[in-house]
Amino acid sequence: MIEAEGVRKLYGGKVALDDVSFRIERGEVVGFLGLNGAGKTTMLRILCGLLLPSGGRVLVNGVDAVDDPLALRRSIGFLPDRPPLYGDMTVQDMLRYAGRLHGVAHRELDRRVDEVIALTGLSRVASDLVDTLSHGFRQRAGIATAIVHAPRLVVLDEPISGLDPAQIVEMRAVIRGLKDRHTVLMSSHILGEVSETCDRILVLHGGRIVAQGSEADLVRGGAVRVEVVARGALAALKEPSPLAVAGVTDVETIAVDGGLVRLRARVADDAAREGLVRALVVAGFGVRSVVPLESGLEALFLQLTAGEASAAASAPGVAA
Repeated sequence: MIEAEGVRKLYGGKVALDDVSFRIERGEVVGFLGLNGAGKTTMLRILCGLLLPSGGRVLVNGVDAVDDPLALRRSIGFLPDRPPLYGDMTVQDMLRYAGRLHGVAHRELDRRVDEVIALTGLSRVASDLVDTLSHGFRQRAGIATAIVHAPRLVVLDEPISGLDPAQIVEMRAVIRGLKDRHTVLMSSHILGEVSETCDRILVLHGGRIVAQGSEADLVRGGAVRVEVVARGALAALKEPSPLAVAGVTDVETIAVDGGLVRLRARVADDAAREGLVRALVVAGFGVRSVVPLESGLEALFLQLTAGEASAAASAPGVAA
């Protein structure tokens, strides 16, 4: 479906993308995850034929982004971070207009507009002016305009941005609902939403892909911080510590009321977590709870993007 090989993008002397390669199969929902400035929007615009790469190759449905950008755009639906909507049109009229711009046949237009209104949950606002829509419905209307011509690939740039918690849940369902008919590529700097919405994740940092795969693939074997609450004397954890357990690092202990001790540590894997609990029990502690302070994906993301400030200061260019 999508093949990117060694893609580079330069803005003057600044490097926005550097040797980016990946492959996306038909029917996947894939997320670009990265901090602001990681290069996500630049990559999406190249995939949509809106920017030319400085180097490398991009194929979408077998169409080369450099050789035939117009053919590329016909097979793609793109929602930028600011949806290009017409406020003085009703939702239905705007979708009909977008359909005509995309070349949808007149005999198919009304049927297609009805389909995308149902798919994106716009039925109760279909006759409303776009300017009267809430932010959540405006985002849905933007997605509807991007899919009205039934593109094979739908590209969404920060579709979750600015939504309240209820709207986020609804938008997540809308995006997942596109999977039956479209391949979906979305970008976000909101880790939880990429995790909840996407089949696979591409982590961009400093213009490079630093990790890619399903969440399970990415976090397998990754270290996570945990908090343990146990009953016992804090003095029992003094040197020599009974917590010299393989795979357990960065141990911090705090005494709390009622004879309880709160302990925080980084554990490399499940075996290290079990070893930590076992060591506490052997030392005479009654373990009350073991709670992760971060998900495996959070831990990995923080690790991959650590030191951004120092890297940016020493790098010849920065991602856009």
